Amino acid sequence: MCGIAGCLLRGNRGGSDLSAAAGAMADAIAHRGPDDGDTWADQGAGVALGHRRLAIVDLSAQGRQPMQSACGRYVIAFNGEIYNFHLIRERLDKECGGLPWRGHSDTEVMLAAIATWGLEAALKKFVGMFAFALWDRETRTLSLARDRMGEKPLYYGWQGDTFLFGSELKALKVHPEFRAEIDRDALTLLLRHNAIPAPYSIYQGIHKLPPGTFLQVHAGKKGVRPVAYWSARYVVEAGQRNLFRGGDAEAATELERLLGQAVGGQMVADVPLGAFLSGGIDSSAVVALMQAQSARPVKTFTIGFNEAGYNEAEHARAVARHLGTEHTELYVTPQDAMDVIPSLPSIYDEPFADSSQIPTYLVSRLARSHVTVSLSGDGGDELFGGYNRYFWARNLWRKLGWMPCPLRAALAGVLTTLPPAAWNAAFQKLGRWLPAGLRYANPGDKLHKVAEILAVRSPEEIYLGLVSHWKNPAQLVPGSHEPLTLLTDPGQQADLPDFEHRMMYLDTVTYLPDDILAKVDRAAMAVSLETRVPLLDHRVVEFAWTLPLSMKIRHGQGKCLLRQVLYRHVPQSLMERPKMGFGVPIDRWLRGPLKAWAAVLIEPGRLVREGMFDPAPIRRKWAEHQSGSRNWSYYLWDVLMFQQWQEHNA
Repeated sequence: MCGIAGCLLRGNRGGSDLSAAAGAMADAIAHRGPDDGDTWADQGAGVALGHRRLAIVDLSAQGRQPMQSACGRYVIAFNGEIYNFHLIRERLDKECGGLPWRGHSDTEVMLAAIATWGLEAALKKFVGMFAFALWDRETRTLSLARDRMGEKPLYYGWQGDTFLFGSELKALKVHPEFRAEIDRDALTLLLRHNAIPAPYSIYQGIHKLPPGTFLQVHAGKKGVRPVAYWSARYVVEAGQRNLFRGGDAEAATELERLLGQAVGGQMVADVPLGAFLSGGIDSSAVVALMQAQSARPVKTFTIGFNEAGYNEAEHARAVARHLGTEHTELYVTPQDAMDVIPSLPSIYDEPFADSSQIPTYLVSRLARSHVTVSLSGDGGDELFGGYNRYFWARNLWRKLGWMPCPLRAALAGVLTTLPPAAWNAAFQKLGRWLPAGLRYANPGDKLHKVAEILAVRSPEEIYLGLVSHWKNPAQLVPGSHEPLTLLTDPGQQADLPDFEHRMMYLDTVTYLPDDILAKVDRAAMAVSLETRVPLLDHRVVEFAWTLPLSMKIRHGQGKCLLRQVLYRHVPQSLMERPKMGFGVPIDRWLRGPLKAWAAVLIEPGRLVREGMFDPAPIRRKWAEHQSGSRNWSYYLWDVLMFQQWQEHNA
């Protein structure tokens, strides 16, 4: 895991020190690679690559970057890991009659693969997570590429006649040509999604390279367009047209084989390695398969909170005890968590408002004190139907779709007569008499969210309502227009018969890369920890999309097939509990210890002076939240994270 950065000048403008510029850009993200750093530049071609190294495989100088290919044609700055590089190396040796390898890094193998097969063909053979910049000295072409699922980030854009790129925005911002301004349209996306989805960024003219794509910039030419070498939409549509033909047992065996293969490949490292363990289905399955392949106890990590409804540490401890891992847990206080908040703008680099960013950073920091690489269980919800909204949205439409809109509006009024806290108390009293499908953490908030979406006209509108924070964000940002995204543009959505699968696809291409993976990458890299995600091995992803919905969701419960794999290693009794999110009690903190901090950031006079928000709806939600009549913490956190980011970047 590393950090990359660099620039390409349009036209030959002598005088600028390209190597120094690339070095400064790379140094701005030194936390991504504290072990080493270097640059490569061709002053005549107007190109420079910078690299910061977190040494994981081949710790010697032979793994240093930027690295030139043996043939001398290509130079690469690479962030990530190619898990099948040993197999690719063997294939290249057979095809080429043996190659003069200098070391045993995956970077050297990547260069040889590209030199032998070409960029796009090589990309299709790589199994891994990556973002890289490749300079072709022969054609004077700069190529940028990103992994299939979007695990590793890559920003790019023109600033005048200078093309900039980097793993994080802070790398681009130190370049003397950087002049980008805040994109008000992108701000509306933050308010809806709590993250800014690709290809947008918070700055005008700066983009995120979408997952599964590459782009090429030719010297002297300014036009760039990402090209897909792997398409999630194609994978899901093709998979559902060619369903797995076996039964449950056969499917579980194949999933265990593929996931075990992914886990085994991702356990390769020349540095200490461990795993995050929440005690949930996904992380428990990953750790179980790690332990099955390890001769020594796997190092596992979790953090706990004393607040009811937010603590999973005891469940993680039980799973760790059963599997025999070397388990480390840390209970954090509210003050520990709140102490992270001032650092969030620097860690996340652009406004980011998923409040689970806080515990994600804390567990990453805990793990980094023991290991350099940690595997995680992200991706299971999107691939195997784990989110509660999949059940809520389908059931809501089945039960409410026939109702006239006025009747739905009346029902919404009933649901909001009680504040969420009162609903929570009522559900708690009912306790064990409730069916398992209705035992949610914080049910009052969910009922109020249901009330917000009762006037919809289609199941897709229900889903959009469930995943949206501010429902009309452009009204909050003067002079803005909310852009279309994969979520809101029907022309970019997959043709799938099942509503649940359509929701899972949209989460896979939006929420997963733009929120979950971005959250984990920035939090972990802030402490120089590499994270790996076995469930997102593209072979596992492609297999998951050949499964019928009945193998994922059954009897109101998700992840059926993944559970079957897990229960071969962990007793079912350890896993039977309601799904719990990985969060912190932001709603309570905004009424308590964070109240004064938040009030300063959203003070009406300040909002008017800064001109980014209409203060009236913000103050209205603030007042309702403080009174306890509503929980608007998600909405308010979006605004607060932008305000703090703007203050940090002023």
